[in-house]
Amino acid sequence: MSQNNISLKIENDPLEAIFALNMGDFMTEHLISEELLSKIDTSVKDKISRLKGQLKELISIYSLDKTLTLLGFNSEEEHIIYDAIAKTIAQMLDTSNCDVYLTPEFIKNLSETGLGTNESVEHLVKIGTSEQNQSIQHLSAEQSEHPAIEAFLGMKTVYKKNEKGVLLAVPLVNNWGKVGVIVVNDSKTGEIRKELINLVQVTANLFVTSMRLQKLIEQAEDCIEAKDADPVELRQLRAELTASIGDLGDEQQQFVEALAEAVDSKSKSREHSRKVAQTAKEICDFLELNEKTTDLIYYAALLHNIGQISLPEEIFSSSDKPAPDVWNRLQNHPNIGVNLLMKINFLSEVIPYVHFHKERWDGRGTPEGLAGMSIPLGARIIAVADAYHAMLSERPHRKPLSKGEALNLLKQEAGIKWDPTIVNALYEIKAHA
Repeated sequence: MSQNNISLKIENDPLEAIFALNMGDFMTEHLISEELLSKIDTSVKDKISRLKGQLKELISIYSLDKTLTLLGFNSEEEHIIYDAIAKTIAQMLDTSNCDVYLTPEFIKNLSETGLGTNESVEHLVKIGTSEQNQSIQHLSAEQSEHPAIEAFLGMKTVYKKNEKGVLLAVPLVNNWGKVGVIVVNDSKTGEIRKELINLVQVTANLFVTSMRLQKLIEQAEDCIEAKDADPVELRQLRAELTASIGDLGDEQQQFVEALAEAVDSKSKSREHSRKVAQTAKEICDFLELNEKTTDLIYYAALLHNIGQISLPEEIFSSSDKPAPDVWNRLQNHPNIGVNLLMKINFLSEVIPYVHFHKERWDGRGTPEGLAGMSIPLGARIIAVADAYHAMLSERPHRKPLSKGEALNLLKQEAGIKWDPTIVNALYEIKAHA
């Protein structure tokens, strides 16, 4: 390709065109045709300034203290970040211990500009720990039979059981190469369910994607400050940031779905959260809510039972009606879930919908006794969708209702338990389906 053609390709830049058009969705560059591209004036006097402005825009949305990280935290100290991740995984799995091990090379790269590749390992270093004041631990490559080393070198999940319990090792792999391992050590149970193993794997993917994006943001910030910034390098960073942001969005959605699946796997109502979420979305569409609100309500509906993830399975397996103390734990599970969601930074906006979905229209619900329109709209929608699918499902202490019976019961209790407008919307959707 000639130099002129190369220059033309740089000049007629689809991403530049998207920002110029202020389309608001930088992920749709494939929608910009060559013909449209040729009509957009990109001959800006100061392209470097414009590119820096675009990078600042991306950074302002996806910076570390906003939607980037898997977990929320208030410290920039690396060991505290990884400790928070380990503790949250342990809470999600209701297990005795979880640790994050990283390679020394990657730890070094955390504070440097360059990105390293870890194709071999001399030892892994434990970063953060559930026990206070515990000294840093190492796993040597000579311990090849240790699941963490095996997972790291083989780039695959390793799960082993013995008389002492179970040990799960999930590798951390991203564009830098192999950077570490998440290790779950559980001495309380004889196994870790496949849904929970998948949850740790998805969490690992989301974690390394976040780390990758944060490093790109740091590089972009350096380029923005540089007086002699290269426009080609700025474009490259913009493209990489755009791609990483897209990857992060995919990983976040997979994390929410895996978390919901892990919750549902504890009870006999498999797919309950997904069904509630789909019905909640149908109600949102019927009410013509905007896309962002619909997405938030959909995610909240997927996670409305998140508090159940830390409840013992025997609660759900008994065929008897729950005892008062057990029933109380079941009724209070949204509060448990909110504590977990508060640690998952990018899900912070769904918390009100999860927290208040047990409220009643007449103000006699929990946890705050809110009434009528004071209950968040998303919570009211999830409450109706949840009740509908609960009625359709078999429970240990009762048989399932038919669709007609469930809709009629909701109608009878509209204005008492449920928002009448939401019940009417569900009736219109389901009665004529």
